[in-house]
Amino acid sequence: MQNKRQIYADRIVVKIGTSTLIRQNSKINLNVIKKLAKVLSSLKKDGKDVVLVSSGAIGVGMGVLGIDRRPVKISKQQAVAAVGQAELMQIYNEAFHEYGMSVAQMLITRDIIDYPESHTNVMNSFQELLSMDNAIPIVNENDTVTVSELDHHTKFGDNDQLSAIVTNLVDADLLIMLSDIDGFYSANPLKVPDAHLVSHIDTISPAIIAAAGGHGTKYGTGGMTTKLKAAERILKHNQQMVLTNGKDPDIIFNILSGDPVGTLFSTARE
Repeated sequence: MQNKRQIYADRIVVKIGTSTLIRQNSKINLNVIKKLAKVLSSLKKDGKDVVLVSSGAIGVGMGVLGIDRRPVKISKQQAVAAVGQAELMQIYNEAFHEYGMSVAQMLITRDIIDYPESHTNVMNSFQELLSMDNAIPIVNENDTVTVSELDHHTKFGDNDQLSAIVTNLVDADLLIMLSDIDGFYSANPLKVPDAHLVSHIDTISPAIIAAAGGHGTKYGTGGMTTKLKAAERILKHNQQMVLTNGKDPDIIFNILSGDPVGTLFSTARE
């Protein structure tokens, strides 16, 4: 049995991926959202600072509009995201209200990095929200205005990157990335039978990058490569990240208890 991990986390960013939020039948997984709301509300009431980075706007929008395939056209993606974001926040709002919590929608663009005034404004908003006893910020990219063409670069690229950037911005101790996989494997476990779960990674080496592969689901954009890029940013700032399966959000309690679940990205030795 592996030893307990040393996890110090007073300020936590939790990122939940589209593949965890949306079922294969295009319906939103309400059980996951309800349990996530319960867990994060409990952490907040215990005195921890909590930020949720949520994917899923396009996936939820596809379900609401009855679209089977993720749109290719950028403007169609943005329109579907606008529909989905409204639905998603309503669902989160109802779920968190059950536990006496309010949610704050924060739709941000990359100019929070590039422009000092935007950076200051979003930091002020974060600090005020984090100081409240009964409010949890829910962050997503502002899909309706973000583009990454010509000279107008406002897009983060994916919510894995966004979650790492938010972790840096708010100076969080830990990023918990909830996905549809148990962690980082030595090779693709669907193709390599003896692939093993890597418990701890302290640097993103060429060998680690080579072991990553594959793309996200039809609803999302992420894959293991984007998660490694996020982990690289986390390690550079001497923060910690755990990548694990989010099908049962109670696993967050296991992580904070030091149980060796998922893959821990940390420069500190276990």
